[in-house]
Amino acid sequence: MRNTSYKRLSPNVLSFIIPLYLLVLHFFPIPITGDSPPLYNPTDIYTVDCGASGNLKAWDNRIWIGDTNSRFSLIEKNKASIISKAAKTSPSVDPVPFATARLSRFQFAYIFPVTTGQKFIRLHFYPSSVAGFDRSKAFFSVKIGGYTLLNNFSAALAADAHGDETVSKEFCVNVKQGDQMLNITFTPTASDPDAYAFINGIEIVSMPDYLYYTSPQNGGIQFIGQKNICSPMEDTGMFRTWDEDDDYCVKLAFVPANSSIDLKFTQQPEYTAPPDVYRTARTMGNNKTENMGYNLTWVLSVDSGFNYLLRLHFCEFQPEITEQQDREFTIFIANQTAENHADVITWSGGNGVPIYRDYAVMMPSQGSNKKQNLYIQLHPNPDWRTRYNDAILNGIELFKVSKFDNSLAGPNPDPPPNSVPPPPAQSTSPKDYAHSL
Repeated sequence: MRNTSYKRLSPNVLSFIIPLYLLVLHFFPIPITGDSPPLYNPTDIYTVDCGASGNLKAWDNRIWIGDTNSRFSLIEKNKASIISKAAKTSPSVDPVPFATARLSRFQFAYIFPVTTGQKFIRLHFYPSSVAGFDRSKAFFSVKIGGYTLLNNFSAALAADAHGDETVSKEFCVNVKQGDQMLNITFTPTASDPDAYAFINGIEIVSMPDYLYYTSPQNGGIQFIGQKNICSPMEDTGMFRTWDEDDDYCVKLAFVPANSSIDLKFTQQPEYTAPPDVYRTARTMGNNKTENMGYNLTWVLSVDSGFNYLLRLHFCEFQPEITEQQDREFTIFIANQTAENHADVITWSGGNGVPIYRDYAVMMPSQGSNKKQNLYIQLHPNPDWRTRYNDAILNGIELFKVSKFDNSLAGPNPDPPPNSVPPPPAQSTSPKDYAHSL
């Protein structure tokens, strides 16, 4: 079924999101060996286990540093925050960093010395009740300098809505020249006297210039849809998590793979995505009649009222696809035509050459709907345009772009039935003040 809308989307590079990986990966982390160095070496790496002390090893062999007596600053009034330790964690939850947390009913902040440039910021939450602190009362905001990452955020609602035990949020912000101190401020929602803020783990990792930004001065971005299935150790040095796409692909099509192909990174840096992204793909298969009757479709749930950067990864690795128009197809994004003549060989220059395409997508508000679906659809072109009536996609990344007020904060999911509704978000003075950039 062809999409009848032919309004073009502009394939311009903007800013940022969370990777959705197009094959089934291992459910347990597999650490990189000493013979496999990362393709990018970050200048700044912080892995902070909040509420812990000393050095601790996570399941993927990464070392996390407890925030007690550490070399970065914790700013709070009268040392009002407390340290909590989960009574027990699920066998599927890594104790590092999720077994301990720092929480407070007053504002507190972490300050990190960093270099200039773009940084990944990853915040990890394990919403659990401890003495005097009910998980349903944890509503708070998180800010970095002028960026609002989260507002009136409830980790419990976020986890419960997806049936998860933990919640991780990943962002990217730019540290300008002269601002070599990165301040992450947690503020409980002022409208509820019982509200508190908490955090289990913080990661800060430098990223290459222009990996997602067209300009160092661009605003913040947020990765969308994190599910920790693939180990960050399998990434290209930035510890990004790449997910399988089974939950997003409407009709699970063919999954060809070529593990032996020698990839040629002539169009983009090798650290853009892990090599395995380009050695596997989704295609429609060899049934021409069936292929012409449907769209290969992915559906991603996104917050309404934001702009998004959608990055699609491509690589032709099947030996029969070597020439232009061997496999040409149409791409629809958000029910609009993005590409009439998508041809990976034309874009990349040959078989085994990875390439990506970026698209700016507007998802305007729709009444009171907090969420809406973003559709990515591929449809094969007719015989007179292509040798094979098929389509291919190797990987997807989706990023939420900050608004003009530098906010990335979206709404909480609706609470389950018979639960206490969240307090209203208010722009009132915090209960305490912590230093900001």
